[in-house]
Amino acid sequence: MNNTDALQARFDNLLALHEMADTTRAAAEAFIAAGTAVNTVRSYRSALAYWAAWLRLRYGRALGDGALPPEVAVQFIVDHLARPTADGTWSHLLPANVDAALVAAGVKGKLGALAFSTVSHRLAVVAKWHRLKDWDNPCEAAAVKTLLREARKAQARQGMAVRKKTAVALEPLQRMLTTCTDGVRGIRDRALLLLAWSGGGRRRSEVVGLQIEDLRRLDTDTWLYALKATKTETSGIRREKPLRGPAAQALAAWLAIAPAVSGPLFRRLYKGGKVGTTALSADQVARIVQRRAQLAGLEGDWAAHSLRSGFVTEAGRQGVPLGEVMAMTEHRSVNTVMGYFQAGAMLSSRATCLLGDEELHRPDQNA
Repeated sequence: MNNTDALQARFDNLLALHEMADTTRAAAEAFIAAGTAVNTVRSYRSALAYWAAWLRLRYGRALGDGALPPEVAVQFIVDHLARPTADGTWSHLLPANVDAALVAAGVKGKLGALAFSTVSHRLAVVAKWHRLKDWDNPCEAAAVKTLLREARKAQARQGMAVRKKTAVALEPLQRMLTTCTDGVRGIRDRALLLLAWSGGGRRRSEVVGLQIEDLRRLDTDTWLYALKATKTETSGIRREKPLRGPAAQALAAWLAIAPAVSGPLFRRLYKGGKVGTTALSADQVARIVQRRAQLAGLEGDWAAHSLRSGFVTEAGRQGVPLGEVMAMTEHRSVNTVMGYFQAGAMLSSRATCLLGDEELHRPDQNA
């Protein structure tokens, strides 16, 4: 059997999607049993489906056949990350026919290299999968870590920086809020945007997971809402966060027009502004942010995470101590939060305006 026949045989095998689905379903169940958040499991399932397909096509093996050697992780990196060549073009090692088969199988959106963030995420997922199975983790090998680090440097030197969603700082938030004048939808979206932003930069999974029972009103201008299990806090212990000022008023307005004693806080709307009983999905939260940004005429790459990063950015800009910020956001890693925080802090730093206006307009004494 030649290489083409072998690949076709693997592709034919891949098309028996129920086998791959069984493998990834078992993996997802393992993550759920380990206490991983449901929304995170969804992204893990997608990553593992890709691994299962790639392994079948590249090596003719199943995802659950045992621990992967570090060489496979290395191959995964060089197959998917573009690198500069001597003639100034970019190249990656994934064979064209394998690439096409992955797209045809529905596990890859389009032909070509993957973003660094995507490759990193898929390596992190397969690493966690190995830990849950108590297998040796191929991603811990020095060769894998070194290659990934150098690949990131190479891409950064060539201007392929890791893209981040645009942060919703105070000014873009205010412009988004001015669009919330379209009846019940506007009242809901205003309350959602302000709770997610002012309430500590909440993740979209946390926003859609909030229940009416999680709310407690202290006075006309202050509410408390309780978080349970989140991405970084899996114990399920309730932690109350404050909601004050305009955010508290917007929440009260939403509850007045959509009263309920239980169930999801933010619910879907139907024709005529009728409020349903079903919670918004995480994707719908992202679409609300994008729609409001578009209506406000804002340029940028907006997503639900823009509210979280924007809260941190604005807190840094206004000089809020980092500890207070992290108490609200519940970030566990200082490194994760510092990028956004420092970006905001620098906006008001005296170091950015050492040349005052008087220096710009002072005549040259030696002219």
